[in-house]
Amino acid sequence: MYAFHSTKVSPTRYTPHVLPCRIHHDGPIESTERFWAPRPDEDGTQSAHFRGRKLRGRRVPLPDGYRGVIATPTDRVMTAASQRPDHHDIEMEGPNAEPEEPVKALETKGTFADLMVWGHETTPAADDAYVKGVQEWLQLAEAIVEMPPSDLAKLAPEALIPQFQVDKLLKQGPPPDQNGRRIALLGSIDSQQGILIAERAAFATESLEVLQAFHAAIGQVKNLGDNDIYRWYLASSSSFEPQPDLKINLIWPCTHSHIKKYSDQQLRMVTETPAIYRDHIQPYMRAKREQGRLNWVFNILEGRTEQEDVIMRDAGHGPEDAFLMLPDLNWDRKTMGSLHLLALVHRRDIWSLRDLKKSHVPWLRYLRQRVLEATVKMYPGLAADQLKLYVHYQPTYYHFHIHVVNVMLEAGATQATGKAFGLENLISQLETMAGDDEASMAEVSLTYYLGEASELWTEIFAPLKNNG
Repeated sequence: MYAFHSTKVSPTRYTPHVLPCRIHHDGPIESTERFWAPRPDEDGTQSAHFRGRKLRGRRVPLPDGYRGVIATPTDRVMTAASQRPDHHDIEMEGPNAEPEEPVKALETKGTFADLMVWGHETTPAADDAYVKGVQEWLQLAEAIVEMPPSDLAKLAPEALIPQFQVDKLLKQGPPPDQNGRRIALLGSIDSQQGILIAERAAFATESLEVLQAFHAAIGQVKNLGDNDIYRWYLASSSSFEPQPDLKINLIWPCTHSHIKKYSDQQLRMVTETPAIYRDHIQPYMRAKREQGRLNWVFNILEGRTEQEDVIMRDAGHGPEDAFLMLPDLNWDRKTMGSLHLLALVHRRDIWSLRDLKKSHVPWLRYLRQRVLEATVKMYPGLAADQLKLYVHYQPTYYHFHIHVVNVMLEAGATQATGKAFGLENLISQLETMAGDDEASMAEVSLTYYLGEASELWTEIFAPLKNNG
């Protein structure tokens, strides 16, 4: 822990410069004039050249009542009086008193009342992350300090991320989980447990400027949407990055089932026979649906949430044909190489692929055709043969839905054998299935994998194995 150490010497006044590049040096240099010589422009902005690139800058004043401080950490431990000058007479006594963490001094090197924000070729606009952030983040900080904990739920979704208190790492995804780009953290907000899943977004490569400006800058949190206990954001992992490089999901408040799902665990391959499905799995599905786990799905289908994200609604030839499409919460909504959409059907009689019958083949073919047409219409840079359609078993939630992804998307755990079942293969299997139109996927054995912490393993398959 650090605290500012007051000094009788008046600190020097400086003007910090925020450059759209990374400099691999931290400390003073003998002279800056050779590399850095800004010139004032007639419109009140400034211009400069750095390593052959033209930069344009604008002055951003700090709000009234605020002062910027430039400080360096020291190893000098501050005394209790200097740490809390207004409370030096308060002491903790008794057996429950805990030793305080030593507070080291931050040595003030200078102050500033404004800063210069620079951009490539053009002057940073009013909505630039730094220009906009000076006002918005200070206002947000004031609001959080003045707000009682019980009012945290009333904050804008962006304000919940700084309030998340990390307790432990649940899982860092080595392959096959996003090649280590995703972590799941267990923590709390206002004494209620939550899970924060952070994933590095795909690298932006559309221009040389974007490549040169790439760096991490967390704190610039942009809310992408929220539904029930689920929220998702774009953010930056470094204060120097104007472009978001993180995709963050927040589940709050979370359940014990969520904690088990996102914890690191061993996997088991299981075979679900028609008898196991009938006697154990189907009753389990029914119980989960009755617990209200599908509220967020019905919120979307019934037009209460996420309507701005719906890219297509199709009424089909009747209520049983209707479906809608929207981005999956794990997609950053801009990188075509990692495109991931969901098609949610309106009908509620199909909980999973187990409910698909031979009579559903025409509907599934229609669904496939319309999903492909809508996707290439919405994203004209893609062709139909660049898309992959599949369903999960076991699915995360028991309401039939189809995943639509770019075939170039890295095939992680969610697309692996034992989890993903191709839609075209399911259609073919139903078409060639013996029997009449009532023949269904409930009559075949399915092999898939489960985590040892999942309820399906602990409550169904592990007991069946031990008793078998």
